[in-house]
Amino acid sequence: MKLAFINRSLELARLRRALHARESTLVCVYGRRRIGKSRLVEEALAGLPAVYFLADERDERLQRRALAIEVARLLPGFAAVEYPDWDVLFSRWQKEAPVGAVLALDELPYLVAACRALPSLLQRRVDRPEGTTHWLLCGSSQRMMHGLVLDAAAPLYGRAREVLRIEPLAYPYIAQALGLRRAELAVEAFATWGGVPRYWELARDHDSLAAAQRDLVLDPMGVLHREPDRLLLDEVRETMQAHSMMALVGQGCQRLSEIAARLGRPATSLTRPIALLADIGLVRRELPFGEHPRRSKRSRYVVADPFLRFWYRFVDPNRSLLEAGHVEAVIKKHFAAGWPHHLAQIWEELARASVPHLHLEEGTFGPASRWWGRTIDGASVEVDVVAESQADHRRLLVGEVKLSCTAAEVPRILRDLESKARRCAWSAGKDLVLRLWVLRPRAGALPPRVIDARAMLADWRAALAP
Repeated sequence: MKLAFINRSLELARLRRALHARESTLVCVYGRRRIGKSRLVEEALAGLPAVYFLADERDERLQRRALAIEVARLLPGFAAVEYPDWDVLFSRWQKEAPVGAVLALDELPYLVAACRALPSLLQRRVDRPEGTTHWLLCGSSQRMMHGLVLDAAAPLYGRAREVLRIEPLAYPYIAQALGLRRAELAVEAFATWGGVPRYWELARDHDSLAAAQRDLVLDPMGVLHREPDRLLLDEVRETMQAHSMMALVGQGCQRLSEIAARLGRPATSLTRPIALLADIGLVRRELPFGEHPRRSKRSRYVVADPFLRFWYRFVDPNRSLLEAGHVEAVIKKHFAAGWPHHLAQIWEELARASVPHLHLEEGTFGPASRWWGRTIDGASVEVDVVAESQADHRRLLVGEVKLSCTAAEVPRILRDLESKARRCAWSAGKDLVLRLWVLRPRAGALPPRVIDARAMLADWRAALAP
């Protein structure tokens, strides 16, 4: 079932402004597959004289013919002749297209793979326009789109009026998309599908989250069972190494030295590959609160996308069993045992991500991090949430995140949290604001300083409202 168009208001406004300009413009849109690029482009083109063409991996002559047929829907007779090359086709388009017309080329990397000279041809058309037409280039291979538009050596570098990287949708939108009335169910859904709209569309056709997980991901015939293979083919040349690194990170190897040791490689040889995975949004580098990004050597890596983390936790280590048809056995033995831990990780990350959007009586706080290290008395500890006040740098928000607890347990948890935080060097001279995030509170009303899924979702939604 096709989803209603959700959010993307800022991206849509920028696209429309560029495509309504009086002079010819070039606009580029990129992001991982299924993220909603094509739907965004469709919305941006509404009401404009436009041609939308989805490229594929066919020979360039066949692609030119297919594009000419699409152009003929706007310019009758355009497909009545054969075009010997792209330059001839583009030249006629610019001369005959109505003022303000848009030529949208989706999955541009496929066209470039078939014709390496295409970026230079487009550069010439952008630099010396004939008439007032607009170009909209779109692609799922973030690596290739970056090389075509953002690399200083690329022919199209510096020529785009807008270059939009489309990111996953924020957590609050999944409740609306899937019609979930209980906030904790939205957290469980996000822990499976992340912020990818196409995954949400596929999940809507199932009666329950468990049914969708089984049918779409765990079942070898499921449409998402091999999704990481497709994502990595879009982005990296050496998919075996990337898969191996992603699998190890997904299994809990968070330090580069651990990953290198498991692969039998020097850590220095993995610096660039892990940086690429981070750049395209497949892994995320995390630092303890207060650490400088360039100077710190205390990095940890996690699989950035909840769906990919789900896949590398439950599908990748069990592929042989799943391919042999033992889906139910994997669910009973591996999934049932691992799901609470996976859910707890995503809930903790959502707690941190929610901090700038919360309405707290102590004021607003900036982006949150976790912290790990040794206290002043030498103990090794972790703090789930640490954030600095936006109004007073002497005030810190410090939080603990739990899947569940009772109201009676809250005072003890907060006392332990304060004791732990006070033994950390970064808390010296700070005013600590304590909060406890609980996904599923048990037995009784929530005491003050506790944030449950419903309260978090309500505040986050309010912050995102236009």
